[in-house]
Amino acid sequence: MNRLLIIDDDPEITSALARGLALHGYETEAENRADRALDRLCAGHHVGAIVDVMLGADSGIDLVRAARAQGATLPILMLSALSEVEHRTAGLEAGADDYVVKPFSFDELVARLRVQEHRAQAQRPQPARLHAAGRVLESAAGRVSLTEREFALLELLMQSPDTPVPRVEIFDALWAGEGSGNENVVDVYIGYLRKKLATSDFGMEIRTLRNKGFCLTGKLPVRVED
Repeated sequence: MNRLLIIDDDPEITSALARGLALHGYETEAENRADRALDRLCAGHHVGAIVDVMLGADSGIDLVRAARAQGATLPILMLSALSEVEHRTAGLEAGADDYVVKPFSFDELVARLRVQEHRAQAQRPQPARLHAAGRVLESAAGRVSLTEREFALLELLMQSPDTPVPRVEIFDALWAGEGSGNENVVDVYIGYLRKKLATSDFGMEIRTLRNKGFCLTGKLPVRVED
């Protein structure tokens, strides 16, 4: 994903930014309303955002402050024709990662964007690794060995992340071929797997959704064959 969100109420500036950033390999999406922009800043669909300080009657600084208060973590670069120190300070204190004064060089703008992307990437926790050969799940926080059935159950849940998998579907996939047992065995192995996932921070958990099944949420591990 290399998609940037441009938040500016001037269509000419938005269009110029989009064209210039496209030459540097970025896809862009634009938003000109602060209320809609807040939801998009918090959605997690962009590698970064460029926010103008003036958004018609609204304030880009207030927008950034609200986005940070709601948990938005993407890099945010503010643009403004206001170059006074107090304006730059206000933007940075609101939660912007950088502040660029108009007029600006596209090369400088892109360089500043990439610096912030690299910083964000370095701070982002890496996903756990699921080793197929030894059936081992490991992260920076620890590692745990899985039985053959626990491994198969985790892989099955990984196929439908954030989506409940019915108990009967799990049973049919992992146990029905044996010609014995009942669906209660699913709950038993869900319990086993939950306990192992809780031993370290693997970035995911199994949730039970009443009358719907079991759902794996969080950051999925990377499956490796070694």
